[in-house]
Amino acid sequence: MIEAAPIAIAQADLDDLKHRLGRVRLPEPATVPGWDQGVPHDRMRALIESWRSDYDWRSCEAAINAMAPHRTLIDGLDIHFLHIRSPHDDALPILLTHGWPGSVLEFAKVVAPLTDPTEHGGLAADAFHVVIPSLPGYGFSGKPANTGWGVERIARAWAELMRRLRYARYVAQGGDWGSSVTVQMGVQAPQGLAGIHLNMLSARPDKLDEVLDNDEAVAIEALAHFANVESAYARLQATRPQTIGYALADSPSGQAAWIYEKFQRWSDCDGDPETVLSRNEMLDIITMYWLTNSAASSARLYLESMGSFRPMRVELPVGMSIFPKEIIKTPRKWADKVFPNTIHWNELPKGGHFAAFEQPELFANEMRSCFSLLR
Repeated sequence: MIEAAPIAIAQADLDDLKHRLGRVRLPEPATVPGWDQGVPHDRMRALIESWRSDYDWRSCEAAINAMAPHRTLIDGLDIHFLHIRSPHDDALPILLTHGWPGSVLEFAKVVAPLTDPTEHGGLAADAFHVVIPSLPGYGFSGKPANTGWGVERIARAWAELMRRLRYARYVAQGGDWGSSVTVQMGVQAPQGLAGIHLNMLSARPDKLDEVLDNDEAVAIEALAHFANVESAYARLQATRPQTIGYALADSPSGQAAWIYEKFQRWSDCDGDPETVLSRNEMLDIITMYWLTNSAASSARLYLESMGSFRPMRVELPVGMSIFPKEIIKTPRKWADKVFPNTIHWNELPKGGHFAAFEQPELFANEMRSCFSLLR
């Protein structure tokens, strides 16, 4: 059964958040300027004050409810999803999957261009029916009570969701954990899935050539930087999600800093996330994590599936959009080893890890270009 599931956060929860934000205790400033040790003291104080004084969750809630939120029980777990049908009846259904620390809100700015392209510089032939589920343990989806909800199981659940929506033929797209789920869908090749698109790909070959070309050298350097500088959060969430969950579930400032830093580190922002994402846009996602108390449950996906970010051969058609500030860089040479049926490869001039959130126009155009080949 599929049922409408609009969002309605209790006012008491919003009042509690404001009360906590009024009693925040911050550490002393870092011993160096900038973001090298984490969110700078002045930036964190400003974010908290804006969250306490200016931010309006009800506007975000209304925006979510305008995108037709629904819920269905799949494999014993409630899956919450947005379902926005195009005014063009013959539109191609597309399943969009977010990652961490994202949410369905990452795609809010591309919904209108995808569903109603004639109003956004496209053609009726470019139209999509859009389905955006929240990952298990994220947003308003249910929280798994037992182990086993890794990306393979999520991929099967997504195929069941599209079957229940009676979409006989559709495409799927994802970045971050959404990329891993979408690759799994490509591997499983459920009936109706015509092709996939990725904006993040991990496809390092088992054995490197003795002499690397320039793209390979850049990719190896990026992987080393991620392992040595950026990956501490991932190792913690993959090994002790419950421990970090206690800290983030009790402290809104802690939850905010945990996510705010990633917007700064992973977006194409020249060091200042507010140049590509508004403070309210970032607070929408931070607040969703807080109000749904999903710090631990979202982190647990790392424990379930960290090993799933590995090369997997997909025979279905695959499209890839390479945004320049993506945290993992994959040369075409490596991708071709696992995706023999690559139908679209494009390197974009700007954008980072949160592609649809940062560069919605470029992202929407990539969906149109890639999947025009499968219509």
